[in-house]
Amino acid sequence: MTTIPERHEIPDAHKWDLTPMFADDAAWDALFRETEARIPGYKTYQGRLNESASVLKEAIDYDLSVNRSLELLYTYAHLRNDEDKTNATYDGLFQKAVNLYARIAQASSFFTPEVQAIDETTMKGFLADPALSGYRFFMEKILRYKAHTRSEEVEELLAMSAEAMGAPSRIFSQLDNADMRFGTIEDETGKTHELSHGNFIAFLMNPDRGVRKNAFTTYYEAYEAHKHTIGASLSSAIKKDLFISRAKRFDATLSRALFADNVDKEVYTGLIENVRNGFSPLFDYLSLRKSVLGVDALHIYDTYVPLASDVAFHMDYDEAVEVTLEALAPLGEAYVSTLKKGLTGGWVDRYENRGKRSGAYSSGCYDSNPYILLNHDATSINSLFTLAHEAGHSMHSHYSRTTQPYIYGDYTIFVAEVASTLNEALLGRHLLEKYKGDKKMETYIINREIDNIRGTLYRQTMFAEFEMRIHAMAADNQAITLTTLTDLYGSLLSDYFGDTLEVDEALKLECLRIPHFYSSFYVYKYATGISAALDIAGRILAGEEGAVSRYMEFLTLGGSRFPVDELRIAGVDMTRPDPVNNTIAHFGSLVERLKTLLS
Repeated sequence: MTTIPERHEIPDAHKWDLTPMFADDAAWDALFRETEARIPGYKTYQGRLNESASVLKEAIDYDLSVNRSLELLYTYAHLRNDEDKTNATYDGLFQKAVNLYARIAQASSFFTPEVQAIDETTMKGFLADPALSGYRFFMEKILRYKAHTRSEEVEELLAMSAEAMGAPSRIFSQLDNADMRFGTIEDETGKTHELSHGNFIAFLMNPDRGVRKNAFTTYYEAYEAHKHTIGASLSSAIKKDLFISRAKRFDATLSRALFADNVDKEVYTGLIENVRNGFSPLFDYLSLRKSVLGVDALHIYDTYVPLASDVAFHMDYDEAVEVTLEALAPLGEAYVSTLKKGLTGGWVDRYENRGKRSGAYSSGCYDSNPYILLNHDATSINSLFTLAHEAGHSMHSHYSRTTQPYIYGDYTIFVAEVASTLNEALLGRHLLEKYKGDKKMETYIINREIDNIRGTLYRQTMFAEFEMRIHAMAADNQAITLTTLTDLYGSLLSDYFGDTLEVDEALKLECLRIPHFYSSFYVYKYATGISAALDIAGRILAGEEGAVSRYMEFLTLGGSRFPVDELRIAGVDMTRPDPVNNTIAHFGSLVERLKTLLS
């Protein structure tokens, strides 16, 4: 029987190197105490922000300095915590960092109301002062929140509640990553395996339908056993978002979520409308899948297995790095050489261990490397694409932080998925060229790209519609029960799969295992991101003049502009339906190509 290794059993060469942040935990604790001691310093500026541009600048710089230290502390703590959710020491560090964040937010809560209380004439004079020349967009973002900022007392109370408000997400994360066990299953050879988040998809890709079905059933039995607890947790998270939105005087939770990025609601609703109008190629693909697999009814556990199932894939981490770097060569030597140093030099925590956070991500702060958490599986082509995906995030972070000052060093989530998904697109084209003439591999790769678009455009849009509708129900004072959640999710499954899929009752529990639902209205950005990314990738691969330079400029922008404006610099307008519709058309062309390969 294979089991998940403990953290100490993973070789150091396969772990990320966090020592550039802190040599040891004692160094972290020293900065923690130093940052904590600076909290009373905020009182120096309280009530004085209207005195002069120089005082306002001094206050901004003080706040930025404190938060820069806080981000470093938080980054180290959360990365250590994610290495092993059962490690009490690092769980404690993480809790201390979250608590410090809440206390700093409370101490600085006067800042925004005071800035917004400065009369328009005085503020205009401040913004014209050379002292604030590099802060104008930063100030613009604060001033546009004027209608949604409460009194200093209310803002202080909201800041004080931040840690408690994070309880639903934290409870779900601990249950899902640390406490839940998913049992064991047998593979096609009779060998027993412990089932986990990390290997679940790999089992769904198994050519043996019995193994796939067993993995699906066993995995969801764990959610069935905890469905009431998780349902209550998700319901609480939805109500928490509604409370904050109302407290901030937004007409809806969605409005609040879109406001920060200055994204029109029509971008969100238009995405859903355009995707719903583009179901035809999706249904066509699922019907093709059913036919090729030769099943009487297609189930969700039949939608992951490659249709070229006799292709054996194996690529260990080091080889995956080399292939990824080859694929990204169109982005230039500087991009590739920097990424190589990172992927082989301590940015990445490569393999699964017991208690480690599931999935994958890129994370870091202005003063750290752009670290990557993986759970690499050499037998899964998805792991290769995941590496390229997270590398895109990390390089976006690298360029933003090395080009922009701290105040604009972070890009928004709206543009975050563009760099990552573009890398996947370049990798897919590279693999097709690499295996040109090998019909089985071509089928395998095109099938993978189809499933990636299906999972990113169609699936994430379904998630986005679920969020929009469940939050609207909460705003309408409807009870958000377990049945409410699963019934709504079940109806969307029926819409997005039509009559091409047999929706198992257990699949309705899928809404309980999506961690992004605890960061409301996040998932739609995956769908808009892949649409923008495929547009840019197409231009780069076609050799369009200036496409690479425009894209590289986009990577350096950080948070210096609103995200829709940044994408325009890259050559994409997300306020129009074209990027989404073009992605659906591209999906349809891939399905037709797959039909030809399989005929």
